[in-house]
Formats: sequence, C-alpha cells, structure tokens
Amino acid sequence: MKTLIQSLMLTLTLCLSPLALADQDPHEGITITVNINTANAEELDNLLIGIGPDKAAKIIAYRETHGKFSSAEDLAKVKGIGVATVEKNRARILL
Repeated sequence: MKTLIQSLMLTLTLCLSPLALADQDPHEGITITVNINTANAEELDNLLIGIGPDKAAKIIAYRETHGKFSSAEDLAKVKGIGVATVEKNRARILL
C-alpha cells in the first residue's frame, strides 16, 4: 500500500510539473542574446524584453536610416525605446 501511495504521489507530481512551469518566465536563468545589427524584426520582438512588433520595426528602420548601432546605448535613440529597456536587455544585446 505504501508503494502504491508513493507511486501515485510521484505520478501526480510529474503531471502537475508542466502547470507550475507555465507561470515562469521562459527565459529565466537563460541568457538569450541577439545581434541588434543583424536580427530581423521577429527575432528582436521575440528575444528582447519589452520590444514588441512595433518597436522591432522601429529598430530595423532606425538601423536602415542611420547604419549599425555602435553600442547597446544607441538603442535608446530609437523612438519609443528608453534607457530602462536597454538596461533590461543589456546582457542580451550583441553588436
């Protein structure tokens, strides 16, 4: 009986594990990087925190008009992207 209860508890734990993970940040504990000079809009949208499709498009447009970014801080020159967004993404930004 004890083994049956232990087996049921283990099964229940394994079944509920994906539900617990669903609330976690999928990027937590993982440093994802993206080259802001070569990434397409979809990559920027998916890989940078606080960057959606509209801001990703603005990054691409800025890059096409002004050339490559020379530093992570240059990203704040894009309208709608502030220093706080750059700081949240500093470890993710490659040049």
